[in-house]
Amino acid sequence: MKPNNTTIYTRPGCPYCSKIKEFYNLKGWSYREYILNENFTRDQFYKEFGSGSTFPQLVVDGQKTGGCNESISHFKSRGII
Repeated sequence: MKPNNTTIYTRPGCPYCSKIKEFYNLKGWSYREYILNENFTRDQFYKEFGSGSTFPQLVVDGQKTGGCNESISHFKSRGII
């Protein structure tokens, strides 16, 4: 069962942002990308995900799943991958 609705919050030059997008592309899963300073500010990002949060941050089917590694763990624990 693949995720139906994913938003990935990224920042330019972030290797983990590239990694999670590549993972989604390889799986053939769609996502919406929001880019720092284009779609949101750093203050908005910290307000949404908490002070000190790192990039990327994923919201999968309405649930905040964390960054790249946390999101992969989330998928594994649910048998998605």
